[in-house]
Amino acid sequence: MKAVLAVIDLQNVFADPASPWFTPRFAEVVPPIRRLVTAFGDDVVFTRFVAPRQPEGAWKQYYAQWPFALQPPDAPLYQVVGAFQPKSTVDATTFGKWHARMATRVGGASLVLAGVSTDCCVLSTALAAADAGVDVTVVADACASVDDESHAKALDIMRLYGPLVKVATTAEVLG
Repeated sequence: MKAVLAVIDLQNVFADPASPWFTPRFAEVVPPIRRLVTAFGDDVVFTRFVAPRQPEGAWKQYYAQWPFALQPPDAPLYQVVGAFQPKSTVDATTFGKWHARMATRVGGASLVLAGVSTDCCVLSTALAAADAGVDVTVVADACASVDDESHAKALDIMRLYGPLVKVATTAEVLG
């Protein structure tokens, strides 16, 4: 079965140690993600978390807590890190990236997920895609979280969704 790699939110806002949203193991996941991107060739989609123009509902409280993030999509913090230069991105103002544009891009293929943060955007994307009937594989060593405990817990939660969601290593995916 054909597979599409989705690189979730590999953005400056999560890579920069000065950012309130810094993901400590971000730099460690870049090499395995680079191997995956190379292997998947044209079957790769990069996503970006971006702020809405005007937060609504519970998002108002969220951005009251994180006002620094209320910047336009073209702000430097929302750009994909310089190690990668995607031609286009699937952007969303939500944690989960399983939306119509992503579904169209994936088509009938299985979905392989890598990126940040395992306990937020990766988890939200994996579960929504699985609910839509997509075969999902999360690449554990190509994902990072706010801390190791949260990363492990999120992977454990996703394992509970098997066989809809599988957790694998980069070596297993590329095997």
